[in-house]
Amino acid sequence: MYTLLLVDDEEEVTQIIAKKVKWNELGFSVVGHANNGLKALEMLEEIQPDVVMTDIRMPYMDGLELCGQIREKYPATKLVLFTGFDDFEYAKEAVHLEIEEYILKPLNAAEITKVFEDLKKKLDQEINEKKGAELLKRYYKDSLPLLQANFYSTLIEGRVPEEELGKYITNYEIDFAGPWYACIIIHTSTTQAPKDIDVQLLAISVDRQAGERLEEKWRGKRFNYLGDTVMIVQLESKEEVSELTDSCDRFCKYVNHMIGAVVTVGVGQVCDNILELVKSYQSAREAVSYRVLYGSNQAINLKEIVPKRKVATEAADGTELAHLFKMICLGKKPDVKSAVERYMEHKIVPTKSLEKYHVAVMELISEMYHFMVNNELDAQKLSGGAGQLYTLLSNMEPQVLEKWLLNLCLALHEDMANARDHSKRSLIDQAKEYVHNNYQEESLGLDDICRELGVSNSYFSSIFKKETGKSFVGYLTGYRMEKAARMLVETNEKSYMIAKSVGYTDPNYFSYVFKRQYGVSPSKYRTEYENI
Repeated sequence: MYTLLLVDDEEEVTQIIAKKVKWNELGFSVVGHANNGLKALEMLEEIQPDVVMTDIRMPYMDGLELCGQIREKYPATKLVLFTGFDDFEYAKEAVHLEIEEYILKPLNAAEITKVFEDLKKKLDQEINEKKGAELLKRYYKDSLPLLQANFYSTLIEGRVPEEELGKYITNYEIDFAGPWYACIIIHTSTTQAPKDIDVQLLAISVDRQAGERLEEKWRGKRFNYLGDTVMIVQLESKEEVSELTDSCDRFCKYVNHMIGAVVTVGVGQVCDNILELVKSYQSAREAVSYRVLYGSNQAINLKEIVPKRKVATEAADGTELAHLFKMICLGKKPDVKSAVERYMEHKIVPTKSLEKYHVAVMELISEMYHFMVNNELDAQKLSGGAGQLYTLLSNMEPQVLEKWLLNLCLALHEDMANARDHSKRSLIDQAKEYVHNNYQEESLGLDDICRELGVSNSYFSSIFKKETGKSFVGYLTGYRMEKAARMLVETNEKSYMIAKSVGYTDPNYFSYVFKRQYGVSPSKYRTEYENI
């Protein structure tokens, strides 16, 4: 079933369309109705329908303006216009909006049926093309040339000598204009893949879609590395990383909707030197691993979720200690306990001499200290200084040392979780304060608050909804309406003046929103309060 959103300010029209056409037989499901363009945009963010069928003449935002907004934000959505004869030529001038079909009023069930039969075939063809195995193989052959891919892999591994960098870029005809760079990692889940498609073909399809939807806009260099798609992107400014994160988040939602892939995009730190991309790649890889805390099917920017976190480095002793640090950051308490046991079993218990035991303890203290400093954790937990601590630990039996290490790691695990929660609460508090100080501005919206806070729209929207139970737009509207309601009962100001003072230049739209919030018009609200 493809999804359809109907938009018309006359509710009886949408009801007739919904009832008279046999949508289920056509392969469509009507998932909602909106009575104006602004309301339709709100619903689009939530349901992202395959098709929007809209009238032209509507209050607050007409159908053509709505189509323009949809084409910009949701380019995959199909658009169908129905309109009166007088608006037909006017509508046809909007060829740049790529309208699928125009239907003249009065609406005819047979004509609508024919339009949507053709539209169904077109949608089916697009889906089949995305999933077709032969096309996926061709996508794979169209990947970046081998020499370029090898160079990009070597670059993010930090193995390109500085004196040879220019030669590689010139010989391989690579455009690295910058001036800012970052790595993103596109990870396709193999455990949540659709049952009817091979996971390797699914990953290839995601890789190709990344090329089509992200590569040109971000001047990306795309290649496969360690089973994931990696893209080196180029930015005009360091602050543009928030827009990049939003773009990646929309990409995750798109491929999930179109081909059923569950994708996480890790966004790495921004750098102004190509040779620093090794650090950007490391932070992007770490961001992807945070999907165990924040969920898949989204973009994760490490600087947003743990803004003070420095780029992690591999523990000197290798796998066991690196795994322990990862569990402190991402795991649960049982995971931390298992990681401590694993470390002790592989690194401490096997030591056969006192000298080796002392060396292992010294390495442990050093790596724990660096881990805590890198994550801005309280180093006082390693009390007494390195020398005194070494003396204490090197005289412990392995069982006692394990207990000490477990208690320390559990404390650090709790500190990391508290730091993340504090960061979220601080961000929400800043957002609310910004609303309280700027709600009078008509243009105030999600873009403004995210620009002020320096985070992406997708991350902010996600945590704001999770922490407050409301969308940001819903919170802003509610706050404005509370202020308006108070002014209605505490002042004698005209309704249109109150509307302006809370950010609405259109008094009719203000009345519409107020009635939606309180169930009565502003004038009736004031009258009812005065009669209490």
